[in-house]
Amino acid sequence: MGSREWNGVVLAPYGPEWREQRRFSASTLRNFSLGKKSLEQWVMEEVEYLCDVFTAHAGSPLNPYPLLDKAVCNVIVSLIYGHRFEYGDPDFIKMLKVLKENMGENIGLFPEVLNTFPILLRIPGLADKVFPGQKTFLTMVDKLVTEHKRTWDPDQPPRDLTDAFLDEMEKAKGNPESSFNDANLRLVVLDLLGAATVTTSTTMSWALLLMILHLDVQCKVQQEIDEVIGHVRLPDMADQARMPFTNAVIHEVQRFADIIPMTLPHRTSRDIEVQGFFIPKGTTLIPNLSSVLKDETVWEKPLRFHPEHFLDAQDHFVKPEAFMPFSAGRRACLGEPLARMELFLFFTCLLQRFSFSVPAGQPLPSDYGIYTMPVTPAPYQLCAVVR
Repeated sequence: MGSREWNGVVLAPYGPEWREQRRFSASTLRNFSLGKKSLEQWVMEEVEYLCDVFTAHAGSPLNPYPLLDKAVCNVIVSLIYGHRFEYGDPDFIKMLKVLKENMGENIGLFPEVLNTFPILLRIPGLADKVFPGQKTFLTMVDKLVTEHKRTWDPDQPPRDLTDAFLDEMEKAKGNPESSFNDANLRLVVLDLLGAATVTTSTTMSWALLLMILHLDVQCKVQQEIDEVIGHVRLPDMADQARMPFTNAVIHEVQRFADIIPMTLPHRTSRDIEVQGFFIPKGTTLIPNLSSVLKDETVWEKPLRFHPEHFLDAQDHFVKPEAFMPFSAGRRACLGEPLARMELFLFFTCLLQRFSFSVPAGQPLPSDYGIYTMPVTPAPYQLCAVVR
């Protein structure tokens, strides 16, 4: 396993290959339709499955995190493979487990040392010992890709992202400079599954926690939903512009939860001076997003959940420049457009359909996070009662 095995789109060095794969992935996430369904319709279809599971619990206590994981993962799986998994599918459960383990392996000092000094990977067997989960996950990805190649028809419109990538590989035959190849296909799939699943489901887990801790905010969101959408029609992205409070709450969840306090490592492409400090070309930097998301000079109540951070005096939605949970610049989060869509549609649909509360007899859960990557809420339960 060489150093490129875990670079992918996210960690690949900035250059022609990264730009080509970034363009392809971003365009697919933004514009792709699967059959006759838009990506928004696929998200809404998954929301319906999730709501059915919440309804089936009939208001009894449950841990929402595993369900959110499965729902969000199914959205990106649908995009990549053109179908979804049933929540109880053992292969799906195993994939999610390995995916989370793989994310944990890529965070920490030793993995970063290997990414910074890839020559160390020439030591026989070292990569497999440091990244066993990644090897397992790539094996699962390879199995799915192989099955896709067997059923792929280049004369038909692409069924999903994998087909679209295979189409690009076909066009690039004979071009040694192209980055469309088998190795990058598996890496793009790995990146999108990782980046688009765990972070969004973690944010949604924070959102539901904060709703049961702040019932006044939950009630105000539901009032706006009732006024703009009603109880019958399903929400869509066009509603977002007419729902400033709901939009503010979602943004404040992201700011308060601060699930990625430190971004992935960046490397300077030239010598630069910042606030009197000289930083030479090739220096590895790890930006601190918490420093802006919790900046007391920007936010009125930086350490508290306060949706009014994103509302002006007329209760119009505003977004301060310091709001950057997806990072910023050329290496900003690849899945940001999809994540924004999912957060609005999942959150709005769930609050339209259910009222959430702390189970009777249980103490209020904490709003302090567990400092992993991403930062997750401490385990909690809630009750979802159909409105």
